[in-house]
Amino acid sequence: MSTTSGPPGRVMRLTEEMVRRVHREVPDEGPLAHLTYFTEADYDDHLAGFLRERPDGPVQVFAYGSLIWKPAFEPAAVSRCRAIGWSRAFCLRVNRYRGTRDFPGLMMQIDRGEGCEGILQTVAVEREWADLSALWRREMTVRPPGNTPQWVEVERGGQIMRTIAFTANCESPNYVCDLGVEVVAATLAKACGHWGSGAEYLCQTVLSLEVAGVHDLYLWQLQDRVAELIEASGVG
Repeated sequence: MSTTSGPPGRVMRLTEEMVRRVHREVPDEGPLAHLTYFTEADYDDHLAGFLRERPDGPVQVFAYGSLIWKPAFEPAAVSRCRAIGWSRAFCLRVNRYRGTRDFPGLMMQIDRGEGCEGILQTVAVEREWADLSALWRREMTVRPPGNTPQWVEVERGGQIMRTIAFTANCESPNYVCDLGVEVVAATLAKACGHWGSGAEYLCQTVLSLEVAGVHDLYLWQLQDRVAELIEASGVG
């Protein structure tokens, strides 16, 4: 069995081989008729309004999940930082992308908590509107969005700054809170959509964080449990 390695001395139990076991080709079931989707004009209006409260200097984005290993734009610079008052949580139920209507998946967001480390991505000034437009279209689909941009405080090298982060929206009908590790692990070990599986998302995120020098204990324990469930299922 192959292994997925982070820093020396720490080996993930959830391997690429296990991810392949739970992957399957899933057709995109398409948009749900009862939902209201962002139009191009909606995206532009939302972004323009959001930027009215921007801090001075280059805009920066707090990446804590897939934006680390699959950025929406090419950052002008990257560095480690810590979001103040936010923690990672699988709290967005999805029946598309990495889940289906028959077996919904879970996506990770940041929700109110004790804090978490991630990657600060600086937006190039000359590409600001184009890069943020691409980010807005990737992270939000329906109105009201389940993934809401906010200006959040992060700490880097003793300096506090305001950055963009896409956060959990507790008003969204797809918001689910306080799910235990067992519930989350059981979902991620099985859910798959046309973008891929929950196990793949978790594996890529944990590995990318480890490579960046960020060890998230919650995600590390979660990947161990997901791997255990895949092993026990005998799939593949």
